[in-house]
Amino acid sequence: MEMIVVSIGTLSQNPFWQENSPVRTPHATTSLVRQNDRVILVDPSLPAQALEARIAERAGIKAAAVTDVFLTNWRPAHRRALKAFSHASWWMLEREIQAAGEVLEQAATHAPAKSEERAVIQDEQSLLSRVQAAPDKFTQGVGIFPLPGYTPGQCGLLLELPASTVVIAGDAVATASHFASGRVLSGCFDLNQAQESLMELYNLADLIVPGHDNIFVNPRTAGF
Repeated sequence: MEMIVVSIGTLSQNPFWQENSPVRTPHATTSLVRQNDRVILVDPSLPAQALEARIAERAGIKAAAVTDVFLTNWRPAHRRALKAFSHASWWMLEREIQAAGEVLEQAATHAPAKSEERAVIQDEQSLLSRVQAAPDKFTQGVGIFPLPGYTPGQCGLLLELPASTVVIAGDAVATASHFASGRVLSGCFDLNQAQESLMELYNLADLIVPGHDNIFVNPRTAGF
């Protein structure tokens, strides 16, 4: 099994950098997991052309080689390039699919007919209809790891390596600084659940790929 961080994400505003308002365009950390004939891309966040170039640079493959796309949540910053992988299977936790569908359905009831807003909602609904409920395991050693709280169905991937456990956590862990301080992202769907998910990661993972930062070693594993 091979895991590669394709692109390191960033927050629109980082509270640990004394930023109190958005100062940049946010994008999520994008990872790639390769095992046998499966190539799983997690959170295709950059614009399609940029992401395709990053995949070639970091993994030495073309975007067409991606067999699966896994979304840790349905937030737009995690799926900008999703349409570029129409040849692949799209996956997300079933609870997140349901929650996203409910939000879109409610929005559609308030959007004027034949309006630009209605067209955007319908496009979102069309995309969501293609997303399948993720299986418990994609391959041996690669399974889903529910981490609810930031969104109703926030979910990571658990990679069981011979000498370590890696979790691609998405927005359950925003950055290494958030994790070290025991802090979750603001605007959580369920703050208590988000904090419980953070603690679960602290107790389990050796290495963590956060939603908007580079991979880091769990301080517990490092002896801190």
